[in-house]
Amino acid sequence: MDFINPLANEYCEQYSNSTPSYLKVMYEATIASHPHAHLQSSWNQGGFLAFLSQLITPTRILEIGTFTGFSTLCLGEGLKKEGEIHTIELREQDAETAMGYFTKLAPQKNITMHQGDAKEVLTKLKGPWDIVFIDADKTSYIDYYTLVLPQLNENGIIIADNVLFHGDVLQEIVTGKSAKAIQAFNEFVANDNTTQQVMLTVRDGLTLIRKNNGKIPS
Repeated sequence: MDFINPLANEYCEQYSNSTPSYLKVMYEATIASHPHAHLQSSWNQGGFLAFLSQLITPTRILEIGTFTGFSTLCLGEGLKKEGEIHTIELREQDAETAMGYFTKLAPQKNITMHQGDAKEVLTKLKGPWDIVFIDADKTSYIDYYTLVLPQLNENGIIIADNVLFHGDVLQEIVTGKSAKAIQAFNEFVANDNTTQQVMLTVRDGLTLIRKNNGKIPS
């Protein structure tokens, strides 16, 4: 679901070309057939992830919340030849759909699917990570953050999605379990003096987070 005015999103898409064109078929197939298609990253948001990945040229990527795999493949655009992506999806059907796309569209990419509860999977995965994309159940965002931050590379970044949660966090009194959880996450990150962050109004809100690496925040 887009938080920003749909006309603004359409305008931005008109003047952007970073989203890999070969993903258009899978992107539109999810929109046309999946009952929860709103969970997919928007086309231009996918371009942002691809652009960022190409700047960082990561060796190891971790994604928490695969859905049908569009964001995974966008994140993989800058992956080094010897690099790897680990992606976690709770729902078995979505994991199978994503793997089908990975095999068909990006067989050259080293992508490992972990199907199951992310908090359990994360205890078994080892870093370091160059990019971590958090886009799963909102009530566990703080848990995901605290689990992956120690394994983030010195120059790595965490990308947290849906940090505006459809605008619900802008209300004077935040209501709803997920909106409250996102508000708590935003405050938790803002109060973490070991990191620095920037929140962007891309689609439903993205926060980019990196370690301070010993620097004292101003």
